[in-house]
Amino acid sequence: MYNYEIIIKKIIMYVEENLHEPLTLENIASQSNFSKYHFHRIFQSTVGMTVNEYIRLRRLANASSALLYTSERILDIAIYYQFESQESFTRAFKEVYRLPPGKYRRMMSDVIKNKEESNMETKVKGWFLSGSNPFNYEMGIDHEVVHQGVASGYLKSKTVLDSTEFSTMMQTFKANQFVGKRIRLSCFIRTKDVDTYTGMWMRVDDTMGDVLQFDNMSNRPIKGNTNWNRYSIILDVPVQSAVISFGIILAGQGTVWADQFIFEEVNESIPTTNLEVHGELLDEPINLSFDEEI
Repeated sequence: MYNYEIIIKKIIMYVEENLHEPLTLENIASQSNFSKYHFHRIFQSTVGMTVNEYIRLRRLANASSALLYTSERILDIAIYYQFESQESFTRAFKEVYRLPPGKYRRMMSDVIKNKEESNMETKVKGWFLSGSNPFNYEMGIDHEVVHQGVASGYLKSKTVLDSTEFSTMMQTFKANQFVGKRIRLSCFIRTKDVDTYTGMWMRVDDTMGDVLQFDNMSNRPIKGNTNWNRYSIILDVPVQSAVISFGIILAGQGTVWADQFIFEEVNESIPTTNLEVHGELLDEPINLSFDEEI
């Protein structure tokens, strides 16, 4: 079942490259080699929405960015993103953004302009910056590069000199609500000029701060320039768990955007991505002179 993640990534990549083109369930499903009915079930159970809903939200997100950062006419934006008319675009846009496109353009442009003219350091509610050299990186909110809604979070290098430096935008919270469960953390990620690697990470610790479960996607790194796609980590939260930490890591130079983080319980038929392998505790030390071969 976990192999469906690979198929979903392929489909999302196809959708992202063709948001301005006509997209039907039939031609999208053909990319997966499944029937459209089976594909529909897989996509909805994995992503949490139908493929048509996903396409609609992505087109609206790109349209909202175009409203704020270009001078294109509203009608041209609507037609480009496959809405039949300006009226149908306005109805769909207002349903998600609570404002008609014209009013959204006027109001939000002023809000963003005021923020960009401020010299205050960008703070992101709930998130903090850490890593080996966090002062060489910057995190913040981006209203132009967005997956859904009105903003995404970003982490980018500023004065990074080599690939050994890294930083993370992260959160830490109590594990109580997930104890005894297998959970999936998923989000959408986009990258630009990442020279070493980036990815999500999650760690489960006990009360002593010892690591119980961990994954930082080091065995499936994201590099270079990539469009929005969905990534996930699946870990168990053992009964002795106390703290869960998670975030986005960026090693070396580049920029990474993240959006739509989701935690959800999954059943045990879905394998974990845990990289923390606990070795056998020996009764006594062995091979102290290194003469014994494996």
